[in-house]
Amino acid sequence: MSSFRRDKKEEEDGGASVFQNLDKTTLLQECRYFNSTPVNPRKCIHILTKIIFLLNQGEKLTTQEATDMFFATTKLFQSKDVVLRRLVYLCIKELSSMAQDVIIVTSSLTKDMTGKEDLYRAAAIRALCSITDSSMLQAIERYMKQAIVDKNPAVSSAALVSALHLSATVPDLVRRWVNDAQEAIMSDNIMVSYHALGVVAGARRNDRLSTVKLVTKLARSPLRSPYAMCLLVRLAAKLAEEDQTDSSEPYLEFIESCLRHKSEIVVYEAAHAIVNLRKSARDLAQAVSVLQIFCGSSKATLRLAGARTLAQLTAKHPNAVAACAVDLENLISDPNRSVATLAVTTLLATGAESSIDRLMKQISTFMSEISDEFKIVVVRAIRRLCSKYPRKHQSLASFLAGMLREEGGVEYKTAIADTIIALVEENPDAKETGLAHLCEFIEDCEHTSLAVRILHVLGREGPKARQPSRYIRYIYNRVILESGPVRAAAVSAVARFGATREELLPNIRVLLSRCQLDDDDEVRDRAIFYSAILDSNDKQLIDEYIINVPMHNPVLLEKALSDHILIQPDEPFDISTVPATEEQNENEDTPLQVEISNQPIASREEIYSEQLKIVPGIEKLGPIFKTCEAIDLTEPETEYRVRCVKHIFTRHLILQFECLNTLNDQFLEKVHIRLDVAPGYTILTEVACEKLPYDVQGSVFCVLQFPANPIETLGTIGATLEFVVRDCDSTTGLPDSGEGYADTYPLEEVEIGCADQFRTRAATDEWEASWERGATAPEACDTFGLSKNDVNEAAIAVCEHLGLPKSAIATCEHLGLTKAAGGDAVKEIRGGGLWREGTPMLVRARLVAAQGAVTMQLTVRSPREDIATLILAAVS
Repeated sequence: MSSFRRDKKEEEDGGASVFQNLDKTTLLQECRYFNSTPVNPRKCIHILTKIIFLLNQGEKLTTQEATDMFFATTKLFQSKDVVLRRLVYLCIKELSSMAQDVIIVTSSLTKDMTGKEDLYRAAAIRALCSITDSSMLQAIERYMKQAIVDKNPAVSSAALVSALHLSATVPDLVRRWVNDAQEAIMSDNIMVSYHALGVVAGARRNDRLSTVKLVTKLARSPLRSPYAMCLLVRLAAKLAEEDQTDSSEPYLEFIESCLRHKSEIVVYEAAHAIVNLRKSARDLAQAVSVLQIFCGSSKATLRLAGARTLAQLTAKHPNAVAACAVDLENLISDPNRSVATLAVTTLLATGAESSIDRLMKQISTFMSEISDEFKIVVVRAIRRLCSKYPRKHQSLASFLAGMLREEGGVEYKTAIADTIIALVEENPDAKETGLAHLCEFIEDCEHTSLAVRILHVLGREGPKARQPSRYIRYIYNRVILESGPVRAAAVSAVARFGATREELLPNIRVLLSRCQLDDDDEVRDRAIFYSAILDSNDKQLIDEYIINVPMHNPVLLEKALSDHILIQPDEPFDISTVPATEEQNENEDTPLQVEISNQPIASREEIYSEQLKIVPGIEKLGPIFKTCEAIDLTEPETEYRVRCVKHIFTRHLILQFECLNTLNDQFLEKVHIRLDVAPGYTILTEVACEKLPYDVQGSVFCVLQFPANPIETLGTIGATLEFVVRDCDSTTGLPDSGEGYADTYPLEEVEIGCADQFRTRAATDEWEASWERGATAPEACDTFGLSKNDVNEAAIAVCEHLGLPKSAIATCEHLGLTKAAGGDAVKEIRGGGLWREGTPMLVRARLVAAQGAVTMQLTVRSPREDIATLILAAVS
């Protein structure tokens, strides 16, 4: 152990300069020292530390450089210095992914793995499992099983964690070690027990019955490891969430019993699970009581955990959190500003309207002391307040404007701008105030993307204001002072004022003529384009190209253009066939979150576009019109799980059947789908799944052509799964010799509805004008008696059937009714959409509740009468 001792003065003298001005070329030269005999362990430790530091700084090594370093490092196996040897293992592990012929050190690592020196064994296991490929793992399997049940906790944990990593590449091999891992679950060491449970649960994650047995068995004999108990609570919560019947009660009872556990992390994990599972406030009483106790704890971590979980709970059960108001009030003055922020935002969400001003004043005292992540939590809480208490818009908007003037990152400023924009769109009384704050902000906005967004909002909402001309100055200032992208956005915003307000049109023409002399091509082109459209005085042209311009998905637009150039470059391109980008609206039920997700949200069409490339000749079908949400064709508990995804093209339909084999003793081959199509449909081709091993998803693609008559497209398609079964080894997954036998499996029918073939949208502010312009178009109208007795439920059901969002349901105010005058008994649905062949349509449905029944009058307008009739047929 003398090698662990280091003189403090030596560390202070040498520690600061070791990693300065590191260069990989110099380091490669230093690695040659490893070939010396004998070596100085201290010097070798410094060199190895430099290598690890360089790699962790992101330095890229060529394959030759990594190989040279790797083999130079292996020379140090001869040293007996414990610290040096452990650094050697670490370097081997880091370099193994970049170097060649790393398998040569397997024998040395295997020797150390089975040796008597415990300090070597754990590190050797980790290094060995990182460099050994699947074909070589068979040779060390016996040693791994022994290591899993080793008496030394470090060795056992190293083997279990390595097994967890290996389960991603060789799951079948790791399943053989489950019996040994189960034995390790009952270990006295808390980490060994935790890692062992992770291995066992991971091996059974797709076998619900085995997971149920595991949780039931361990729930009867609680584990000593609090970490393992937390994992067990998560497994029980997952089972309870998947099973909504009475059979989930044992899992809930186990989770509730963990609220009385002696370990605080287990108690919190149980409370967190109950908060996410329970549907009513009464069921949450015990969990809320525990979180309330945490809020009064002397430990900052528990206070943060309690406040954060209560903040998440406010979205669905504000009344349950209201009982903790006194404890949360005490946390406002907490020295940990993160805790104080969560407490204030929770009180804002649950408190009365009279307490808002006081809470806002309290939180303003420490806003400058908290990070952007927690500032965003405050902004989101204020956004909910704007919807909950619209009369408080003046003070809330002023507070947000003050936050805009402070320093902060682009995510923070974007969250504030989004809140003000939502306030402008949702509250007519706040429109003038909100737009004024946005105008003030773009004067000093340093974020181009945010400035462009705000200019777009000003162009959309500004013309609707009482004095629209006051905003033109702010917008035109951007043309003079800002960068190219911002100037281009300002030109588009100015053009919308001219298109919407005729009294401003002469001034707008002058401004656009000045923009035609801009240095930037995009700005000049937009100015000329908008000037030409405005000078035409064509109302429909102005509406389509200035006021209601669809924003198409850029990824799918690029793909559609590429396919069009390859297949039919001489034909005109129809941009209406490309799906539009839908704005992501924040859900009211979304809980308060501290983490900020920077992940871009991809559409279903983008996600599946890569998978569809396997279909031969798909580029000839044209751009994809719409990808529908996947539907289950089997029960979740069955041996074969199949989901169907409908991909809609202009004249074709691709059915993608996502298949999963849940039987570990069967290997499926030649998997395909036999379809029983409705009259009028034509099956063109099928792409079968050649192999479907256990727990690996495969897809079968069926390409069909739609009937020429739109009415005939409505119907159901029968489906049967056909395949060849071969028995296989449940541990290795390798099929037995023999040809196997053919088998079939019945699936639910696939319904092709009206909503599948339309891209629908809710009514916009210009919907009334569009409806009036369509008065001369073919119209279909009919009256229906609905099965629902409640008009609200009936309106939601109609929206779901037609594929319209719930926002298409107009409020009482839109209909010119008050609740006292029967607004609750009358609902109107307004929307529009695009048929897969590019034909637009507008729909209006008025629902009236009378004498316990709901009657609906449905009217559809479209340039094609058969499309309007199709929607009526879909409802009837």
